[in-house]
Amino acid sequence: MELHIEDTNLADVKLITPGIFEDQRGFFFEAFRGDVFEAAGLPNSFVQSNYSGSHRGVLRGLHFQWSPPMGKLMRVITGSAFLVAVDIRLGSPTLGRWWGEVISAAQRKMVWAPAGFARGFYVVSEFAEIEYCCTGVYNSQAESAIRWNDPQLAIDWPISGHVGLSTKDSQAAGFQDWLARPESESFTFS
Repeated sequence: MELHIEDTNLADVKLITPGIFEDQRGFFFEAFRGDVFEAAGLPNSFVQSNYSGSHRGVLRGLHFQWSPPMGKLMRVITGSAFLVAVDIRLGSPTLGRWWGEVISAAQRKMVWAPAGFARGFYVVSEFAEIEYCCTGVYNSQAESAIRWNDPQLAIDWPISGHVGLSTKDSQAAGFQDWLARPESESFTFS
């Protein structure tokens, strides 16, 4: 398995493109292989895989979990979505900064954002399916969200028209509110 790993403006967030074998029948690639990921300095153990489908204009995020800490490997399976990661690690030189890019299924790229980053996406195609492999099992008692349009974060979402939000996401706290919580100390830069 061959991996092409691109750095982003956030040192620990990576854009990953697997080697793709294509011929007259179509294509094949290994989306994950533990030994290759480990050799590349990426996680090689995922304990939960989530899959969502969303219509154009749906925004999910910015989500994170502190116990157990949860990193996510995100991949667009169908359609296109603007994938985002925000650094929420106390003491980080990039605290409060974000990375985002429109990723399409045709590109076959994946985004790795470890624990200590809030993640989300906004669907730009008619419909998109997103898979995210997680390094921690979901715990509703130790997860939260930051408001997607917090002015301090100033994420440049490619919004066109309606934004579809869950009740939880529409009521998410602001970035400073999260930093004032004792749980924010779960994520520190090292």
